[in-house]
Amino acid sequence: MPRPTRFRTALTRRARLGAATVAALVAGTAAFGIGQASAEHSVPRTDKEIPNLTQVQDKIKAYYGDTVTADGQHYASPHSNYARQVHGIEAKARTYLAKALDRHGRTGGKAKPAIVLDIDDTTLLTYNYELQVGFHFTPESQDKYLASTDMAPVFGMDRLVNWAHDKGAEVFFLTGRKEAQRDWSVRNLKNVGYGVALDRRHVYLKDTEHPPAYLPCGATCTTVEYKSGTRKHIESLGYRIVANFGDQYSDLNGGAGERTFKLPNPMYFLP
Repeated sequence: MPRPTRFRTALTRRARLGAATVAALVAGTAAFGIGQASAEHSVPRTDKEIPNLTQVQDKIKAYYGDTVTADGQHYASPHSNYARQVHGIEAKARTYLAKALDRHGRTGGKAKPAIVLDIDDTTLLTYNYELQVGFHFTPESQDKYLASTDMAPVFGMDRLVNWAHDKGAEVFFLTGRKEAQRDWSVRNLKNVGYGVALDRRHVYLKDTEHPPAYLPCGATCTTVEYKSGTRKHIESLGYRIVANFGDQYSDLNGGAGERTFKLPNPMYFLP
């Protein structure tokens, strides 16, 4: 969400939905190039190279274990394949962090260990919002939703984050959400159980009106520039980022972090 200002031009989020799902669900590919409509051609030669959008959305719902409440709201199931995949990633992250944090405790060092996490579909699950808007993001609908509704935590991520914090890791949230959404974002994280510091020193949002001086690209930063630049800033404050979590490769690329963990997200793609 405001993932790099949400690219409100030709590269709409729903266009990205189609491209991402082709790769993740139809072709079974984990990563793909921007604008890649199929594994074979950048521009489809026939309709047979393009998956049916309705069927793609049905696959997404099945993957998340779409559960509809009496009032028509859609939620992901904790017994879904999505939840199982997330739990597998979390188990690997916990094993890694236990060793990394124990090693720091034994050897010491000036830099304090830290973890950095994206928000949307890394720590908070956007599935209900996506279904409410029919996978058609707009800044207005996002603002309305965030102002009034708390997204559920990504299954198990609240427990992983709180555990890592208890083991000595400083926790930072780094999101493409706009600065104007800070209060809603912090409220949501707190209300669903993230028991860590949520002040301005620990929650970074994208401020295009008053970009921080540590970002040379200012208001024109790409997602990778914004996120990697902010991670480097965090390291400059005396932290060693032992793990970086995100649902997009653009959350993870650019360095400044010893290990990356990619959370699944077939709903949209953000370069």
